[in-house]
Amino acid sequence: MFGLGTPELIVIMGIAFLVFGGKKLPELGAGLGKGIKAFKNGLRDVEDTGKSMMEDNVPGIKEINSLKNEIKEAQNLTSLKS
Repeated sequence: MFGLGTPELIVIMGIAFLVFGGKKLPELGAGLGKGIKAFKNGLRDVEDTGKSMMEDNVPGIKEINSLKNEIKEAQNLTSLKS
């Protein structure tokens, strides 16, 4: 985990406990958890929007996808010849 071992994490948690106190740490943890959840929900919304754009009749999307597929097929053919 980012090159941090158990002793380092214990020291960081101890310092956080001293700085914020025992009553404030659960509130900070809950806020951090809510922030991470909101971030993941935002990413999921962006992914869903992208998928819906692919399914809708947006001009040019189908053409771009077909070109991507053709490029991949051409790359596969050239890699097989080598």
